[in-house]
Amino acid sequence: MENFQIVIFILTILIVLSAFADRIKLPYPILLVVVGLIIGFVPVLPDLELNPEIVFLVFLPPLLYDAASKTSWHDFKNNIRPISTLAITLVFFTTLTVAVAAHYLIPGFSWPLAFVLGAIISPPDAVAATSITRGLGLNRRVITIIEGESLVNDASALIAYRYAVAAAISGTFVFWKAGVQFLIVSTGGILAGLFIGFIMVFAHKKIKDNTVVENSLSLLTPFMAYLLAEEFHTSGVLSVVTAGLFISWRSREVFSSETRLQTKTIWDTVIFLLNGMVFILIGLQMPAIVQNLKTGTVFEIVGYGLIISLVTIIIRILWVFAGAYHQTIFKRRSSSPSETKSDDTSWKNVLIVAWTGTRGVVSLATALALPLTIGNNELFPKRHTILLLAFIVILVTLVVQGLTLPLLIKLLKIKPQDDLQKHEEKDLQLTMTEDVLRFIDKEFPFKLDEKVLAQIRKPYEANFNLLSKELSEEKPETQQNSEHVTFISQLLSARLELIKYRRELLIKFHKEGTYNDETISKAERELDIEELRLQAMIQKGEDSNIEFRQPE
Repeated sequence: MENFQIVIFILTILIVLSAFADRIKLPYPILLVVVGLIIGFVPVLPDLELNPEIVFLVFLPPLLYDAASKTSWHDFKNNIRPISTLAITLVFFTTLTVAVAAHYLIPGFSWPLAFVLGAIISPPDAVAATSITRGLGLNRRVITIIEGESLVNDASALIAYRYAVAAAISGTFVFWKAGVQFLIVSTGGILAGLFIGFIMVFAHKKIKDNTVVENSLSLLTPFMAYLLAEEFHTSGVLSVVTAGLFISWRSREVFSSETRLQTKTIWDTVIFLLNGMVFILIGLQMPAIVQNLKTGTVFEIVGYGLIISLVTIIIRILWVFAGAYHQTIFKRRSSSPSETKSDDTSWKNVLIVAWTGTRGVVSLATALALPLTIGNNELFPKRHTILLLAFIVILVTLVVQGLTLPLLIKLLKIKPQDDLQKHEEKDLQLTMTEDVLRFIDKEFPFKLDEKVLAQIRKPYEANFNLLSKELSEEKPETQQNSEHVTFISQLLSARLELIKYRRELLIKFHKEGTYNDETISKAERELDIEELRLQAMIQKGEDSNIEFRQPE
């Protein structure tokens, strides 16, 4: 009961902070970790320990599934080489490098313990990376590589962690067995994710006009994928990511429009709460970690933690630039010079990828999951030291890299990609509108009355003319265009005014009890969707400096 009250308290803090996050101008994860750290040292509040099983089962699957479902399969597939290089090779290389640094720098750190520490802090965090890079206008390929790496690298790190802990307990390690196990665990996880993906797509196809059941299945999917893979001792992380990518790829075929609208709202809310809880809980763990160590020892470990953090950051930068250079050399041998000058491989974008290596919840959970004993009731050596070192690396990478990333983007003068995205969106709408008009004129399945034909063509013609004007860079604005823009402005404003009036009628009917709530709610939902569509069209006009005024 006491823990439940603490959770409610944390959620309250989370919601209040989120309301002011934009005004504070501080990246969301960093703000929450710092607040969690402050709350953790308040003496009147009881300690809330983060159970690693809860992280792996409750937090990790939905967070990874949501991130995977928002990742384009085309983009992921096209960038599979840099993603796999970062998510697999760099994770193992970071584990090795950190192990070497820890073994030779920190007194009493045996090779097995050093490899345990390296495996814990080797994977950048998907949640932190997505939260920090969101809204910075980065190149789409850069975002795909960063998020794709964060989705896959947990599997590599967890396998390295499993064998490092086994080596620390038993004192033995067989390299070839670890390599074979990695292939088995990874392949099994992918197959489990594909199996759950096929089952869920089939289920959603069979379930029609029942958004409650579909949304419930959607929420259950990441847990089913994770548990199935773990049941067969394969990678639950890769299973969840695979299921998310597969279902996202098929979602437009199997989900109704109403289900998609509801699912997005539900998942946005769930992920908002889980994200916030994770980062606050990270901060809350610090007091419990520190209280088991002496004051002098704490300061000494903090110093080692800063060195390990520096090693982790430098290794990533060197690796990413070396990989980008190798890729550029390869392109020069096989491609035209113009292709090598692409913005996607410019040193600025490479630096952004190299600098975005924030650690997070997976590193903390694996550290907390360290066994208390290694047999014969002998305590796991240096457990509290490893916990504190992992926390310091998480804190340093989150705060230092997270805070400086927006500044780095500004100093590098990287142009936001928002304008390109808007142009592509308008181009898509224009292409669709052209095809719809062609379909109405030449391929419509049954004959229409002229008045009906004119009526259904009208909104598409208006949208086509507006989009054509926005995308055109050749002709100056003419009187005819001006008159047409005025016509569209009045048309959209009039429709919004009618929606406003219809909404007032619904409120009146609701208060009078003229119609039941279900009927009114359905009509209200239709008005909401129509209003959102009209506001989107008005926003297009505002982006193109077209003034829309309400009629006086």
